[in-house]
Amino acid sequence: MTLSKSLSRRQFLNMSGLAVASAGLAGCTSSMNTDRFRAETAPYFRNPALEGRFSDPRYGAELEGPVDGGVEPSGLPPQSAYYAEMYGPKSDDGFNIPAVPYQQIDARFYRQQVDNTFGERPGTIIVDTGERFLYLILSNGSAMRYGVGIGREGFAWSGRGVIQWKQKWPRWKPPNEMVARQPQLEKYSIANGGMPPGIDNPLGARAMYIFQNGEDTLYRLHGSPEWQSIGKAVSSGCVRLINQDVIDLYDRVRNGAPILVI
Repeated sequence: MTLSKSLSRRQFLNMSGLAVASAGLAGCTSSMNTDRFRAETAPYFRNPALEGRFSDPRYGAELEGPVDGGVEPSGLPPQSAYYAEMYGPKSDDGFNIPAVPYQQIDARFYRQQVDNTFGERPGTIIVDTGERFLYLILSNGSAMRYGVGIGREGFAWSGRGVIQWKQKWPRWKPPNEMVARQPQLEKYSIANGGMPPGIDNPLGARAMYIFQNGEDTLYRLHGSPEWQSIGKAVSSGCVRLINQDVIDLYDRVRNGAPILVI
């Protein structure tokens, strides 16, 4: 019997000797708040342009007819006032963050509250690189889940560390190794002071810096203007979130918060 990728990760966590919270996590807590209720019951409207088209799960392509395992769209676009507000335009510290076309992102990667199945203590960040999710463990048996983009193969980092410090609208200073690979970044090098903060800055609206054993790993949790990268492996090692999501995460995370990247 072949175990799923998600189950394998859960077993990895358990086999690594992670402590399971006893009393608080003994049972699932389920609370339906007003915003979540509205999000899940918002009316949808048919989109005839999508009807009769099929997707091939092997290639992500649209076809005119059905294929084995293909899925016909319902014609119901994923639009709601809840997510339109969550990913709408935002003014922050003098910068105007544009709206994110969330309908073009897989709905799995929308910010949402889910059950905590990890057994880590509240305040811990867990990045599941295989599933492209970041979890922040909450104190009520649940976790806040965010969709992320992760590092390309060969650049990814994993392990335990801490969020040593956080910064709003950070300057981007590519490591010397990156500048050596991409000489066009020399003007933004550490020696030249980096790239000023702004909407086009690769670190986006917020950055949280990962340290391990007192040393900077050079990996960050950060925002990104490239919403298309969410759910993909494209960045040079760092974990990127939609700017609206990284602001929400930043406000919830304390300095020194433990982080586990798997």
